[in-house]
Amino acid sequence: MRIIIGMSGASGVIYGVRLLQVLREDAAIETHLVTTDAARLNLSLETDYSFDEVKALADRHHSNKDISASIASGSFSTDGMIVAPCSIRTLSAIAHCHSGSLISRAADVTLKECRRLVLVPRETPLHAGHCETLLKAARIGAILAPPMPAHYIRPQSVEDLVDHHVGRILDLFGVETSLVHRWEKSSQEAAP
Repeated sequence: MRIIIGMSGASGVIYGVRLLQVLREDAAIETHLVTTDAARLNLSLETDYSFDEVKALADRHHSNKDISASIASGSFSTDGMIVAPCSIRTLSAIAHCHSGSLISRAADVTLKECRRLVLVPRETPLHAGHCETLLKAARIGAILAPPMPAHYIRPQSVEDLVDHHVGRILDLFGVETSLVHRWEKSSQEAAP
């Protein structure tokens, strides 16, 4: 399996980092990382990870300026792409097919090749323009997976919330992890 991880400039860069950490544990999954300058800035503002540490989690790192990278071509086979976090700027570029950066080009290629594209937009509140852009992205085939906290898991930490969402994102690719607390019928529910 081969998955592209894009990290753009929205808050929530830990989602991309955690995805890379989890995928690194599975030798059968090859990861290709692309980061924007804003993502690297957020990495230093929001986490204790250095860019070199995050880069080392991926099998391959590509410059966001390298439009000739392997992941910019549909002939380079992948199982899909995750953009986590996905800034509104990156979301807009993807939704409107503006492929001036490697992240937006790789996302466009992912969609045109009918591969899975999961976007993790992290913005609130949303105005009508954001909502229209989210709808446009969904209509062209992207899967929108904003990091909505799952309170039924009774999280004890921010890490619990991040891990659960990362596990749900990986569910979309059929990657099994122990991160997701699966919903089970409560013992108080009557049997049919």
